[in-house]
Amino acid sequence: MDKKLIVSSSPHIRSKEDTSYIMKQVLIALLPATLAGLYYFRVRGLVTILACVIGAVGSEWLYCKITKKKSTINDLSAVVTGLLLAFNVPAGLPVWMCVLGAVFSIVVVKMIFGGIGCNFLNPALAGRAFLLASFPVAMTTWVAPSVTEVVTTATPLSFMKLAGAEGMGTAAGAVEKLHGANITIVDMFIGNIGGTVGETCSVLLIIGGIYLVYKGIISYIMPVTYIGLVFVLTLLLGGFNGEFALYQTFAGGLLLGGIFMLTDYTTSPMTKKGQIIYAAIAAVIATCIRLYGGYPEGVSYSILFANCLVPLIDKYVHNRVFGEVRK
Repeated sequence: MDKKLIVSSSPHIRSKEDTSYIMKQVLIALLPATLAGLYYFRVRGLVTILACVIGAVGSEWLYCKITKKKSTINDLSAVVTGLLLAFNVPAGLPVWMCVLGAVFSIVVVKMIFGGIGCNFLNPALAGRAFLLASFPVAMTTWVAPSVTEVVTTATPLSFMKLAGAEGMGTAAGAVEKLHGANITIVDMFIGNIGGTVGETCSVLLIIGGIYLVYKGIISYIMPVTYIGLVFVLTLLLGGFNGEFALYQTFAGGLLLGGIFMLTDYTTSPMTKKGQIIYAAIAAVIATCIRLYGGYPEGVSYSILFANCLVPLIDKYVHNRVFGEVRK
């Protein structure tokens, strides 16, 4: 059988890196935070992670089977999506909710649009948003790190939002509320706080991000712009209260979202200038929701909204072509 060889114009770039290699590196980067989630939330954390990962991989395999397409589970992108979804939900979320969120992330957000590389929203964050809209009580019932028993608690962001509701609507009032709850910056840095499975241990998320930058999987531009701008904005809007800005930086999913989901190849701009604009827009939205919205966390919605603007950013923000001459 004759085969037609089609060669595009030069230059040709060869690379040994494929999707599975990239996803393996992301999984390695997520491993420290995964171990921390298992340490703090034990069986509840393990069940949540397994339910999300199995739900994601299983739904992608079943979709390919039903549509008679070649199975794509070997590229490990479904595993990464499932793990990131688990990182974004409370430990102990009912198994069926975890599976439902994983199915929505994979089938509705990813596969229906053509599979990996074709989705316009981050699948894991879209799955989280779907679960939060569908099951708000379950998705905001946080479990404190506990070895022997289930103890519900509030997250640091919830305490800061509660301070505003009680008439302590200043940065100093929010910090005072956290001090009253015996929540310190150190606790937030090492993960000894209530929250989702993967967002609590800041230091391990940072280590994972450094690993991805070192391996060349992601650029530092988007995480630094996003996280740094949120810090600066909360510092300015919080009356130059540095402790309040630090609490806002290490609380919630800011580090998790900024390092592992804002940087998703498919849903982020192609140029450096576009990436800065994209991350800055997301940072402003996250800060506004956190400080002035009715919901204490704004990371997921800020990134999803910024995802929708990526085609527009890529259309108008592009690098100058080499040899181009202005008319």
